Amino acid sequence: MILPARAARAVLVLLTLGATMSAHAATRIEKKPFGQSAAGQSFLFTLAREGAPTVVVTNQGGFVVSILAPDRAGKTADVTLGYADYSGYQTAKDYLGCLVGRYANRIARGEFALDGKKYTLARNNGPNTLHGGPTGFQTRLWTPKVVHAAEGDALELTYVSKDGEEGYPGTLTAKVVYSLRADGGLVIDYTATTDAPTIVNLTNHAYFNLAGEGEGTILSHQLQIEADAFTPVDPTLIPTGELKPVAGTPFDFRSPTAIGARIDQQDEQLKRGGGYDHNFVLPGKPGALRLAARVVEPKSGRALEVFTTEPGLQFYSGNFLDGSIQGKGGKPQVKHGGLCLEAQHYPDSPNRPQWPSVVLRPGRTYRQTTVYRLTVAK
Repeated sequence: MILPARAARAVLVLLTLGATMSAHAATRIEKKPFGQSAAGQSFLFTLAREGAPTVVVTNQGGFVVSILAPDRAGKTADVTLGYADYSGYQTAKDYLGCLVGRYANRIARGEFALDGKKYTLARNNGPNTLHGGPTGFQTRLWTPKVVHAAEGDALELTYVSKDGEEGYPGTLTAKVVYSLRADGGLVIDYTATTDAPTIVNLTNHAYFNLAGEGEGTILSHQLQIEADAFTPVDPTLIPTGELKPVAGTPFDFRSPTAIGARIDQQDEQLKRGGGYDHNFVLPGKPGALRLAARVVEPKSGRALEVFTTEPGLQFYSGNFLDGSIQGKGGKPQVKHGGLCLEAQHYPDSPNRPQWPSVVLRPGRTYRQTTVYRLTVAK
């Protein structure tokens, strides 16, 4: 249950999100070539709007390539991690900003049962399947389309995942729409349909460093997550099935806390993840857009708010970044150099019938909305 203070705060932000935008210029999108592969031509789409950050997206893997946001002094920086060149977006090592599917996060042993039939998936994370498999949605060339609306342009990406791809049943048609709000929000709307029963869990894997890409670690960022519980994991990072209260643990981010304040505590869950790599159980009704998390970088004053319709939020503190990837600014992507807040269903939900369902059937539409809102803290 949402605590009264948090409920009031959520209502306030949602009212702000719904405020009129008629006084602001509409979003405009510019397109330019990015790279050529055997699958076809990829492009960079720049979304710009007064009062909002400038966002660059590519149809290669649906990556958010950059987000330019001002600090309290008006100085702009790129606050998302990415690759130095096009080849990095093809290999998608460490998933720096991509679309993730068919199933975000982990599925135990790379298998699940649906309607009495067992399905075996491609494994790419020890004994488990991670983020859809080795050639998941992050490696695919999506079909782009600029959608025109009264409030401005939006970018729609479509990908058709064939029956049996990576072991998943049914042909899935996924559409993801990126748009900007005048209040600083990047809106990502997801829909999907299928011709046979399947499972689906989509998200975006953006890494944020609000000091700027390559500007040290995120350990001093102040994080607040609107969750009273999280899902502990086994040694292979598969949830045990428990919904554990965060109270009295290093996972209590109900009030703003520096990410590095407790990350080195002698806690079994932190040891297993090499830091934070856990799903938080969000309060409120899934399907309703609500505040999930807020991050503030103290020096720059940049703040990020995450709103979602999903039941869970994976907080990942960049534990496996090892400096082997060169970033857009020429600096290596170091351990804890970025944080992820991935709106999602809980990991391994296909094998946990007691958790919110991830089954999609013909005639139904999967829907998900996440908003990343960048502002400046007072």
